[in-house]
Amino acid sequence: MTNQTIRIVARIIALPNKVEELKAVLLQLIEPTRQEAGAIKYELLQNQYDPTDFTFVEEWISSEALNSHLDSPHFQAAAAKLEGLVTAAPDIRRYNLLA
Repeated sequence: MTNQTIRIVARIIALPNKVEELKAVLLQLIEPTRQEAGAIKYELLQNQYDPTDFTFVEEWISSEALNSHLDSPHFQAAAAKLEGLVTAAPDIRRYNLLA
């Protein structure tokens, strides 16, 4: 498949006493990211049974568009705020659509 989009599932786990602070940081990413060239889908989910568990579900037109997002000022600012809010580094996985 040529011109295949890139799918991302990024899971971020908040420290139990930092859920609302982390949520605020993550929500600040939504609108500027959705305005980026190459962003097809950018959704933030919160687990219904474990409020510390956040997941981004993303779709990008290309690896280049994704890399531009990762280098963007709003993403870098959010990433710099994660220390002290999360249990571990985000688990970011890249996928190709099979079917």
